[in-house]
This record gives sequence, C-alpha cells and structure tokens, in this order.
Amino acid sequence: MLNQQTPLDLMFQALADPSRRFMVERLSRGPASVSELAKPLTMSLPAVVQHLQVLENSGLIRTEKVGRVRTCHIEWAAMQTAEQWMDERRKSWERRLDRLGEFLAEDGNQ
Repeated sequence: MLNQQTPLDLMFQALADPSRRFMVERLSRGPASVSELAKPLTMSLPAVVQHLQVLENSGLIRTEKVGRVRTCHIEWAAMQTAEQWMDERRKSWERRLDRLGEFLAEDGNQ
C-alpha cells in the first residue's frame, strides 16, 4: 500500500509547492483564468500551466475551457477531505495529550 499514491498523497504533494498554494489561495476567493493566476507569479505561462496540471491531477482544482479562455475552479470536496484527515489527526493527539495530563495529575497527587 505504501507504494501506491492515494488521493490524499497527491493533494499534499500538490500543496507542498508555494506557487501552487498561492494558486489555491487565489482560487479560494473565486474562479480565475490561467492568465489571471499567472499575472502575479514570476514564471512563464507554460510553467503555470504545469503547476495547474499538478493541482488538477490531485483533485484540488478543475478547469474548463470556454473559447480561448481556460478557467480554474477550486474543488471544495477535495479540500474537505484534507481538512477531515487533519482534523482526525488533531483529535487523536488531543486525546493522547488529555490522557497524559490525567496521568501526570494522578502521579502528582501520590
């Protein structure tokens, strides 16, 4: 199983790059064309397209082409999947820390 990439693996790999995180942040405010996403970045348009392909392959965004304009949209369901995974890890660590706190409080009372 460790050799196969899950959708969650692809999402976190896609988000590992600061340029892609910037694009996701921008798309969280609404759809944008590839040109709009590329404008503030210091990279070529083909490089932006490659980054967008990584995001699309991870399921974090989808694109649609109308005429000559390709517009990108965030995929909220994918973002919720990542959020749920992180929330489960947080809850697990909170339970462990609560048990540790209880243990230390009991140990201090003896």
